[in-house]
Amino acid sequence: MKIHDTIFAFDLDGTVTKQEILPVLAKELNLYDEMSLLTKLTLDGSIDFKQSFRLRVEILKSIPISRIQEIVADIQLDSNIEAFIKQNRQRCVIVTGNLDVWIAPIIKRLECVSFSSIANVDGDRLLSIQEILLKNKAIFETRNQAKKVVAIGESYNDISMFTEADLGVAFGGIHDPVDELIQVSNYVVYDGGALCNLLETL
Repeated sequence: MKIHDTIFAFDLDGTVTKQEILPVLAKELNLYDEMSLLTKLTLDGSIDFKQSFRLRVEILKSIPISRIQEIVADIQLDSNIEAFIKQNRQRCVIVTGNLDVWIAPIIKRLECVSFSSIANVDGDRLLSIQEILLKNKAIFETRNQAKKVVAIGESYNDISMFTEADLGVAFGGIHDPVDELIQVSNYVVYDGGALCNLLETL
């Protein structure tokens, strides 16, 4: 197994993507505003991630998986970050609490390793959540492949990823990183191009 000098671990929603995915999905049920509020409270740490994620999945699971994947395939990504990941796909991983079957089109597009929550499915139907990802566990599992792990994210849920990584970069691409994450970060960046330039130096 090849050992890399540095592996970059990216949060997905609001970091690689230019939109939070679950509120976009909720448009199918005319619940965009409600899902946006619930997502914001979760990102801020006002609501426990696991509790909130189970609730949000329960709301969205009536949408066929195939339809969700069609929507997710059209989600806009930060062009600079997408290019960086594709150019360094052997050294980049996605670490997200989102469900494997929902984010599959983005992971296929990026062609990199991903850690995510796992769904129980039956054909085109989502039955339940099998496992919710612990982000620090994903970083721990990545350690045996690199001398250094750099985490990139923006929400309260990324704190455990940052504390397990060697370096943390708080990224304010579509909204400001939460204060608690900034406190455990080594760098704070607000532009995708600037972020990638920084990562090239780490």
